[in-house]
Amino acid sequence: MSNRQSGAVILGTGTRIPEGVIDQEVAAGVIQRLGLTQRWNKVLPKLYLKSGVLRRASVLLSAAGDDPDSRQSFYKPPTAAAPFGPTTGERMGVYAKHAGPLLTKTCQAAIQRAGIEASAITQLITVSCTGFCAPGLDHALFESLGLSLTTQRSHIGFMGCHAMVNGLRVAQAIAESDPRAVVLVGAVELCSIHQQYTEDPEQIVANSLFSDGAAAAVVTDASAVVRQPGQVHLRIVSSLSLKIPDSADLMTWKIGDHGFQMTLSSLVPSRIEERLKDPIEKWLSGLGISIEDIRQWVVHPGGPRILDSVDKAMGLDETKLSASRRTLANYGNMSSPTILFIIEEILYSSTGEHYGPRNGYWLVFGFGPGLHAEILLLELTE
Repeated sequence: MSNRQSGAVILGTGTRIPEGVIDQEVAAGVIQRLGLTQRWNKVLPKLYLKSGVLRRASVLLSAAGDDPDSRQSFYKPPTAAAPFGPTTGERMGVYAKHAGPLLTKTCQAAIQRAGIEASAITQLITVSCTGFCAPGLDHALFESLGLSLTTQRSHIGFMGCHAMVNGLRVAQAIAESDPRAVVLVGAVELCSIHQQYTEDPEQIVANSLFSDGAAAAVVTDASAVVRQPGQVHLRIVSSLSLKIPDSADLMTWKIGDHGFQMTLSSLVPSRIEERLKDPIEKWLSGLGISIEDIRQWVVHPGGPRILDSVDKAMGLDETKLSASRRTLANYGNMSSPTILFIIEEILYSSTGEHYGPRNGYWLVFGFGPGLHAEILLLELTE
């Protein structure tokens, strides 16, 4: 039996992390011994464990090894000549080497799950905020994936944790304007190359949260798809972009001489809690939907307190964000790819069945510098 819908649908997704994974407590010990902070060195393990992260992946780590200190050589103890670690140029060299191959594997997985050939892709959207190079990620994917030489390209850069929502919104617009379009959206972030040598508490919090990962999705117009029995499609129903007032300096992402510097104010959760609910309820009401109609909540885990703030703002019970919390624990905050990891956790993991009914509306949140919230309304039918 086949089924046809209207509107843009996510036909398939893929996620990947680097092979080098480290437990959070072990990572804190490595940073202690490197001496990247002095004032906070003794309490670093406690600070890292408060992050809600159990383990993280990094392109800088070897896949395995008994001695955690020998698994990476990029970061070294501070010296008079290099008190703040590698230069931004050195960090961009790591990005140029590793970002493309990781994104390639991710896109291959999404293409396979979508059941299409790479040559069928008509548009490519790449998403990243942790590095720059030209020719960019899009150029590298042409040969590694076997894309048509006439595939159109767009890049969404330096928008932070909510950028995958922006990528999917652009893909939706393309797909709904041209039923023949097949859009590949690929996001890759190497956050671990921006470890800061710092005494700033906000940057230490960022050091404890962020990790590396990649995710991809294939989007096309549902009218061109014949869904096979058992195949899952998520329809992109609508989106909302929300600038949260009085918050411009609470979350920032700046390019310094020694990597990109993230600041994450302790006031972010309270701003979210105060300003989030009313605009979302008004937006959903205009679509004829209420908060009670939402079956799944996919909230980017900027940190445990941000998840708590969404819980409180929207009046949710503690189970609604369990997939987001589990993703944070198992992978850390990978910035833009993370929301697709949460979606796959609900759809495909062995624990997905514990997140309640999948059919119906899903609300996807991402928060980024500004402070800005980007939100998608999805609908799953099986």
